[in-house]
Amino acid sequence: MVTGLTSSAVESSVPDTTTQPKPRRALVISALGLTQILAWGSSYYLPTVLAKPIAVDTGWPFAWVIGGLSLGLLVSGLVSRRVGRAIERHGGRPVLATSAMLLTAGLSTLALAPDLPIYLAAWTVLGLGMGAGLYEAAFSTLGRLYGLNARGAITSLTLWGGFAATVCWPLSAYLVQKVGWRGTCLAYAGLHLAVVLPLYVFVLPREEKRSPEPRPHTEAADDAASECPPSNKTLMVAMLAGILMTGGVIFSIWSVHLITILQADGVALATAVALGALIGPAQVGSRAVEMAFGRYHHPIWTLQASVTLIAIGLALLWTRFTLLAVPLVCYGAGSGIWSIARGTLPLALFGPSGYAELMGRLATPSLIAQSVAPSLGALLIVSTGTSGTLAVLAGLALLNVALVAALCLCARRLIVSAPA
Repeated sequence: MVTGLTSSAVESSVPDTTTQPKPRRALVISALGLTQILAWGSSYYLPTVLAKPIAVDTGWPFAWVIGGLSLGLLVSGLVSRRVGRAIERHGGRPVLATSAMLLTAGLSTLALAPDLPIYLAAWTVLGLGMGAGLYEAAFSTLGRLYGLNARGAITSLTLWGGFAATVCWPLSAYLVQKVGWRGTCLAYAGLHLAVVLPLYVFVLPREEKRSPEPRPHTEAADDAASECPPSNKTLMVAMLAGILMTGGVIFSIWSVHLITILQADGVALATAVALGALIGPAQVGSRAVEMAFGRYHHPIWTLQASVTLIAIGLALLWTRFTLLAVPLVCYGAGSGIWSIARGTLPLALFGPSGYAELMGRLATPSLIAQSVAPSLGALLIVSTGTSGTLAVLAGLALLNVALVAALCLCARRLIVSAPA
């Protein structure tokens, strides 16, 4: 579906810029950064503020209102491989432009939804837009544009993306008070049409169409990867997919049930919200450190630091560490550089050839798992309590530490061969 739109509706409407000089790298990153803030804020983070007003206004069950996001994540996971192939073949510009139109259509349908089935149908469209327009698609676009030099661009983009909730949660709350939840959805639809789509069309360069066949291995990481046996490559891809899926489950459960888990230990609501707010600055801070020093080490060590910090944070919470701010900052710092590692490590290990399609393959199991994780988290809280839930999350985090260590052993030859 996304591929069809890419090669027809969008591509034909985008002016040809092949004869024009490519825009400056900083301009491309800034444009993608702004669009990522609006894309995340009007899709993934939308129910955080709008779910309750929607349920109160319509009378629809709150679980079904929240379930719209789960449906959207499921759809985005199912289309992510197709999106990766489309970016690999056509470049990111037409695919991201398609995502802006899909998000516009989904948000408009959401605003006009007369009943629950139409509401869920709107989230199906939003899921297509999320699959074609969130981090994986943006990372793939940068990888196709800059090859092995995309690491700094990906890191910079995550700094922008870290402000999505900071910007859009207050904006959504303000709009809900002024124009209601339906007006808020229409306002975001208008922003995608008036701001996001033009940024994709007029700032991102038009890239040469590639054939679906693999390109020659011409860059250093491709040469290093070509020396690795195919069976070992398959194993590393499978391990990386498992790591990303496990991390996705942890993040999805934690983001939805954070306040509930903290309040269960006697923390007041206002204090729980204030403690939860520490995660955002910790994420941005760790990304800033990575941006400053990332060039000196391989991305696999960024991933190792990420999973270790997350495991420490969750283990400290499970053991009822007295100063709650410490484990939350550890978790936030780890989750901050996780976004960088998931975009830069596949590029460093396997090279830019086929990177976009690989990102789609890796995203599929993670997004599907994230779509069901909040419900599983609720079942865990009901059946085992918050202590049991934290034990499971800490166990998954420690499993990821072991998986990354095993990946380091499998990839040690590529880590030595590839440039940092």
